[in-house]
Amino acid sequence: MMPSHRPCVGEKAGPESETERALKQEKARQSLSIFLLASVCFANRSDGCCWVGTKTRPVTSRVVSVGTMRVALRPRSGCLVLCLCLSVITLLLQSLWVPLEMTQDEAAGRFPEEQGGHSVGVNKLVLRLDTLSTQVQRLSRERQDTQLNKNALTSLLQSFRQEQQSLSKLLETELQRLSRRLDQLSSQRYRDHKAFMPTPPPGPTEKCEIPTDPAYPACADKTEFLQAHWQSDPCYAFYGVDGTTCSILTYLSQIENFCPPRPGRNHSSLPWLLKTSSNGKKARIRDSLSSLYKSLTNSSSLAIKFIRSRVERMSDRWIKAGRSMKQNGSDADSTEMKVLLYPGALAGKAGQHFEAMVERGGPLGELVQWADLSACLTILGHNLTFSSSQHQLHGLIGAAPGHGGCPIQRPLTFDLIYTDYHGLAHLHGAMGPAFNHYKCRFRILDSFGTEPAFNLASYAQSRGYKTLWGSWGLQPLQYMNMFPHTPDNSFLGFVSEEALRMEPTKDGLEPETYRKERIAVVYGKQDYMWQGKSEYVQIISEELETHGTVYQSSRQSSILPSFVKNHGLLTQEQFLKLLHRAKVFVGLGFPYEGPAPIEAIALGCVFLQPRFDPPHTSDSNNFYKGKPTTRKHPYAEQFIGEPYVLTVDTTNRTAVREAVKSILTTEVKPFTPREFTCVGMLERVHSYITHQNFCSKSVPTWPLESALMVHLGPLGESCVSVCQRSSLWCEPALFHHLNTPAAFTRLGLSCSRMVQEVNHLFPSYNPWGRLCGLQQETLLFSCAGSDPSDRRLCPCSAGQVALCPQCI
Repeated sequence: MMPSHRPCVGEKAGPESETERALKQEKARQSLSIFLLASVCFANRSDGCCWVGTKTRPVTSRVVSVGTMRVALRPRSGCLVLCLCLSVITLLLQSLWVPLEMTQDEAAGRFPEEQGGHSVGVNKLVLRLDTLSTQVQRLSRERQDTQLNKNALTSLLQSFRQEQQSLSKLLETELQRLSRRLDQLSSQRYRDHKAFMPTPPPGPTEKCEIPTDPAYPACADKTEFLQAHWQSDPCYAFYGVDGTTCSILTYLSQIENFCPPRPGRNHSSLPWLLKTSSNGKKARIRDSLSSLYKSLTNSSSLAIKFIRSRVERMSDRWIKAGRSMKQNGSDADSTEMKVLLYPGALAGKAGQHFEAMVERGGPLGELVQWADLSACLTILGHNLTFSSSQHQLHGLIGAAPGHGGCPIQRPLTFDLIYTDYHGLAHLHGAMGPAFNHYKCRFRILDSFGTEPAFNLASYAQSRGYKTLWGSWGLQPLQYMNMFPHTPDNSFLGFVSEEALRMEPTKDGLEPETYRKERIAVVYGKQDYMWQGKSEYVQIISEELETHGTVYQSSRQSSILPSFVKNHGLLTQEQFLKLLHRAKVFVGLGFPYEGPAPIEAIALGCVFLQPRFDPPHTSDSNNFYKGKPTTRKHPYAEQFIGEPYVLTVDTTNRTAVREAVKSILTTEVKPFTPREFTCVGMLERVHSYITHQNFCSKSVPTWPLESALMVHLGPLGESCVSVCQRSSLWCEPALFHHLNTPAAFTRLGLSCSRMVQEVNHLFPSYNPWGRLCGLQQETLLFSCAGSDPSDRRLCPCSAGQVALCPQCI
């Protein structure tokens, strides 16, 4: 190995390496940091103990140690002066240091006269700072008592003054040079971003004026906005905007369509609006769920594991229901759709919170619905993609990098996107202006329902219906509910899971012939749900052995009454076996509803639930507050009723005892409403996919007009109630048949005045003044709306809840 050569005195040193220069810069930085931190510390502390830097040890009353450097300073004396001087130098030097990763690029792009100047300037600063540091170390060594005397401090300050003038000039020169270099780097950055533009940007000498074209009235305002805010989102630079008027006009004409096409450029459709060719394949009923298992395999998420477990457990029933539907020819005329399932509640921070609750008794109803929807779509033969990652979502929809200010890069490749309110917000934040164009393809899984009055932002704001969850301006039927809360939304539902078939008993009896035991199972998996319910549950326990399935932490004592036999959290199989033995399933009032009561009724249990007087609504209950609905009654009471469902005043001990006695003397057979069977859900989803087209501007053609039964409601009653009283179902897609003057005439109503307004109660008739009201905004056709002064014109239909016979 050749010995390292060190220049002798007077010999000119060779070119300084990048590593050497970096080390000198780091040494100078360290020197300044030592002085500054030590001075601030001692100037502000009286306990004489400080830690300074990243490699420090405790500093006893007057010593600062950093690495191998030892500086003796006297607290609260000349240190403050020293701190002030060095602070000024440090602030000036903040803009001098160049990141190490930029040094190689700078060397290649520097002018010849600058290549040596920068190194010399930095070297001078480093040498002078080294000199000051050496003086301080020398003074420290000379003082055995570790105190800085007056003469030493004076000498040190004189050295600072001697260097001040030349150092200031050198710093000024270096800052000017760095400013020029930063301008060069910024220009290079813009040139790099322009590579992403669909077409080359205008030349540097091209002058651009903002056009005044009546066909593009927002062009000037949009251009002015981007001139001021184009750096607020990296997506603008990604699409080639560099702050110049020419680049902004190119973006607004080729990406966002707010300005006319640039002169001399080929006019083409916006890249994200190009139509994608459909595969045209017919959807065929599948007899396997293997493709879905692949989508749900690559995840360690507890929620996804729950979904897959449920799909696997019910796979035979889904396949059997699909074959039955195929034999009936119900799958005809259906095109294979490319579908994205994105449960936004499982993504990001919301997903972390949801995950934490999966094994602690948290709500699983939404997961049940996602599992059943994914199985349903797979059996129906559609091309399914399942994702619970927000990052993956951006890739799937082609989002531009940034904060969502720009449209997506390409046409949306999915025919349908099923998501929830969280996912809707994620899509809005990623798609930019493309969101409104593609929102007709969204289907929102919405547990509680969104009524039309809460859905239209401007109307909700002006009429007092604005909530945290509503105001997205979708077609109300795009919201898909767990229960048929409001016919204004589409009822998606789920499937009631029957008990798994068990092995025959010793006496050869099959499980289906078991007699019910005197057992009550309480509906509530967390402690807080039981609070204030002890007396109610105790009355039930006088007649029935009472069981609970409450999550219990090992660090938390139980608050359950001693007469309750708690099993802890059970698997779904174990829970269904317990319900198979039970006579009654006891509701505590919360949860208000979920899959469990439907499954209990399907296993022959009677569901006993509390009555709320007055009914819980968004006006009277904190849980419902802010939710975009006015509904009052839970599904089980309203749609199933006795003898399967009993509703009782839990504060009336006599009423509770009578209800229990009635249950014990009544034989109730297992019952599952058709809408909660596999076949019922397959029929519904198939009909929705085949017939619901919210991207069309024409009036709905499904359901057929032949399904319409017109009813005129009494004052103050909603169309939901009007149709239900006749065992019918309000069908909002048929409202347009009633929104004409002829409809009032057919009902024998004489109108003194006909008005057309934006009002969620219209079409309706006001007998005072014989005022007939027509709906002006189709998004506000509402089955749920009611007012004491109006009689609603109601479009009713028959058949399965949310699905008439002509609709299948």
